[in-house]
Amino acid sequence: MARLSGKTAIITGGAGGIGAATGEVFASEGAKVALVDIDAGALAEVAASIRKQVPSAQVLEIARDVGKEQSAAEIVKETLDAFGKLDVLVNNAGIRSYEPLDEAKAETWQKILSVNLLSYAYLAREALPALRQSGKGSMVNISSTHAYNPRAGMGQYDVAKAGIISLTKTLAFEEADRGVRVNAVCPGLTLTPFHVRRFAATGKTEHDLRTEKVDHNIQRRWADPKEVAWPILWLASDEASFMTASVIMADGGTRV
Repeated sequence: MARLSGKTAIITGGAGGIGAATGEVFASEGAKVALVDIDAGALAEVAASIRKQVPSAQVLEIARDVGKEQSAAEIVKETLDAFGKLDVLVNNAGIRSYEPLDEAKAETWQKILSVNLLSYAYLAREALPALRQSGKGSMVNISSTHAYNPRAGMGQYDVAKAGIISLTKTLAFEEADRGVRVNAVCPGLTLTPFHVRRFAATGKTEHDLRTEKVDHNIQRRWADPKEVAWPILWLASDEASFMTASVIMADGGTRV
């Protein structure tokens, strides 16, 4: 039987990269999927691709800015109106900044924290009643190796990703007696469209990135987004029923 058969999931940051890969993997394993992203056009393309790859897929597109608090309640309501239940929440939305902390602007702090951390807390708050009602609710928050290995010039991003770990463990403690598991995944270097676009400016193609040797991890390569989606799938599934307050490092051995 498909591992998410009969389950409904919300996935934020669903218009590309890890979010899009997770949507496809979830759909292939029987889940009804609500994909959320601010980019309505890219979201429609991902949803169409999933329906093509998985003809039986039921995919709901929700174009919202998760950085706005009111979006959380709207996302959960649209999902429940469409599918009638909610079993899994994958908080994956994220944006980056490259301001050194001694130059960091207040508006950048607010934007990064609103999307990368507060949206996770707001969606958790709004989704928890339905996740509890599920009886086997699961929340997976996507952090980063940056939570443990911060980089100069990415302080705002690093702080938000570290906050996700604390949020995950606190929620896990609070929800342990209510039937909701809460875990996190920390991806390492992952070949998302963001990085493909970023390195295109240096003359590198996606093929170059896929074949080059890197120094970020002991496998010396980039991860494909699906290599992060599979651990997310496992945590969302009933196979991980004894996993909560845990952090999985999907990083190719970055922290050895």
